[in-house]
Amino acid sequence: MKGNEKLVLVLNQLLADELTAINQYMVHSEMCDDWGYEKLHKHFEKRAIDEMKHAEKLIGRILFLEGLPIVSELKKIHIGATVDKQLASDHVAEEGAIKAYNEAIVLAGEVKDFATRDFLQAILNDEDAHMDGIEALQSQIEQMSMQVFLTTQVEG
Repeated sequence: MKGNEKLVLVLNQLLADELTAINQYMVHSEMCDDWGYEKLHKHFEKRAIDEMKHAEKLIGRILFLEGLPIVSELKKIHIGATVDKQLASDHVAEEGAIKAYNEAIVLAGEVKDFATRDFLQAILNDEDAHMDGIEALQSQIEQMSMQVFLTTQVEG
């Protein structure tokens, strides 16, 4: 099914965002693993896997719309040198994703591609959950202090 060219372009931009997020979250995951924060390692790793699933779905949708998925473009990756900076970088990334998905949903509605709109809404729901998880961790750090929070991230 030939899709709207502007919508396919936007889907490729979302794909670039997802591919960027995968890299950022995987680096953060491995850093936390290296520091011994196993729970944070698993948290970031799960989020990276969620983003991989989003990228896979976007590729499938672009192909369905007879577009060509562009997997060679990444946005700027922001790696945090500390856990709080990682979470701040991830917060910014998720904010951008939520805004971009909302705009893409509007566009899909305008071009009357309601299946793509529903598809994008499902991914947006995941991004909202990611934001909720990031904000929960940031809130815990604020309430406990960084030192106490980090002691809760070690499995043992």
